[in-house]
Amino acid sequence: MAAVAGPGPEELILLEKLLGLKKGNKYGVREERKIPVLQTNNGPSLTGLTTIATHLVKQAKKEQLLGSTAEEKAIVQQWLEYRVTQIAGHSNKEDIRIILKDLNLYLEDKVYLARNNFTLADILMYYGLHHIIAELTVQEKEKYLNVSRWFNHIQHYPGIRQHLSNIVFMKNRLYTNAH
Repeated sequence: MAAVAGPGPEELILLEKLLGLKKGNKYGVREERKIPVLQTNNGPSLTGLTTIATHLVKQAKKEQLLGSTAEEKAIVQQWLEYRVTQIAGHSNKEDIRIILKDLNLYLEDKVYLARNNFTLADILMYYGLHHIIAELTVQEKEKYLNVSRWFNHIQHYPGIRQHLSNIVFMKNRLYTNAH
């Protein structure tokens, strides 16, 4: 399985484009963990993936991506925190297996991370998991069926994937268990 880099400016540039914002923001990174930094023109710089992403969503006037109810907003924040604390920097197979197992269980009865609404959490989790999902075998994708269903749904959401590779999910089994 692939190593996962820390959340960098690349994800924020993809998010900017998805939100329809004009290019021009200047991003940098801080520290070894490559924490993204946004250099603003009219104030202090902003630091951190979720802080900057939330700022971009508000700048694009698409606050619905942050959740529409108090509960949904809390769920979105929970998954944004999970994205930064659990996904970023975890590269060993055991960590990745636990992340996929937990996410698979959570998504069992949900279309999106915030239940039935597409949010910033889905976007950033998709970008954070792309390299991991790309490395999974067909059998691993089948094992994490709910993650695969969610990921495939998100990658086909208009404007999300951009230049990232399309991950193929087998819909028909090429083999059977019957003898």
